[in-house]
Formats: sequence, C-alpha cells, structure tokens
Amino acid sequence: MSARTAGGKLKVGVLASGRGSNLQALIDAVESGRLQAEITVVVSNKKEAAALQRARQHGLTEVFLDPKPFAGQANSREAYDAAVLDVLRKHEVELVVLAGYMKIVTRVLIDAYHNRIMNIHPSLLPAFPGLDAQKQALDWGVKLAGCTVHFVTEGVDEGPIIVQAAVPVVEGDTPDTLAARILEQEHKIYPRAVQLYAEGRLSVEGRRVRIANPPEPGAASLISPS
Repeated sequence: MSARTAGGKLKVGVLASGRGSNLQALIDAVESGRLQAEITVVVSNKKEAAALQRARQHGLTEVFLDPKPFAGQANSREAYDAAVLDVLRKHEVELVVLAGYMKIVTRVLIDAYHNRIMNIHPSLLPAFPGLDAQKQALDWGVKLAGCTVHFVTEGVDEGPIIVQAAVPVVEGDTPDTLAARILEQEHKIYPRAVQLYAEGRLSVEGRRVRIANPPEPGAASLISPS
C-alpha cells in the first residue's frame, strides 16, 4: 500500500468533533518522533470542538467547516463531504484519520480515499459496533472488551481491522470506568496503526489487513478474570 510521498513524511488529515484526546495522542507521537508523519490539517464540524483548540496550541492548521449551509441541499451529507474533500486535497492529505468524528462518512470521501481512512472504535470489532459500545459490552457480560483501529467503509464499523487492544472487564465496571481504561489503549494503538501505514507495511486483502514484517506476539493469552 502506498503511503508517503517520495522523500517526505506521511501527510495526515484529522477529522474530529469533540475533545480530541486521540488527536492529542497522534500529536504527541509526532512530536516525540514515534510517528513519522505530519498533521497538515485538522477539520471539525463543531466550531467549539476542543480538538480545534488542541490543533491551535500545537501550531497546526485547523478548519471549522459548518454543516448548516449544506442542510437544505439535496444529498446534503455528500455535499458536505465534497467540501471536506476540497480541504483535504488543498492540504495534500494522504491518510485521513477520524478522531471522535461524529458524522457518518459518505462515499464521496470513501471513494476518494479508498483504504486511506482510519477510524478507532471502543470495542473488539466486529462485536458491539455503533453507539454505546461499552454499555453493550457490559450488558452482554463479556469478560474482555477493548478497541479497534480499522479502515473505513460504507458499513458502520465494518471496515478491515488493522490493530486491536483487549481490556479486561472488572467487577463493578460502569460504561464510564470501562471507557476510561479503553481510552488509554486507544491512545497507544492509534499512533501505532498510522505508523504502520506510514512505513508502507499495510495491505488489504478482502476483509483482512496484512502487516509486513509483523513483530513477535507478546503475551500468549489474556485471560479475564486472571
């Protein structure tokens, strides 16, 4: 899979709607040298999104793209994504990263960035897609929850899986306490997935993401309760 331009760092565009903690994890990884990439633009559909404030604090280009002017148009979601696409192309984005982006991405972006849009979801997909994943996990009584980085397709949380991290569910967990522990792992695996892409080590074969020269596995198993 093609990643970076010749002789340069991977150019990443981030779409975010909220607090931007995963954006911050990416920024930290770039600034520490763990992620060989450049965040060329951060785009939000929310004017007051903390993600835009984080971008400003780190000297990144940030763009608020108001969805309201598109609301009355036919195919308003596609029209909005076409405007997003214009911003991404203006900033020469090679990989799009969704970081708490609360809009469903349409084919306009998916076709333009085929297998070049990543998302992170707080469950071990394909279990518990969609909203309230942590509550779903607790309602089902699972013993292991976690998070997944995947490529984006038209199906919600259905794209090929890149990296996952498992998190034990403990007695007395609430959706909030479980979400907080999962978020810690999100901040670890999202930069890792982007770095794998930047190194050109990812390829998609059907539903499977192949990783060239994968590292040796760590623990043979994770059992909960241990």
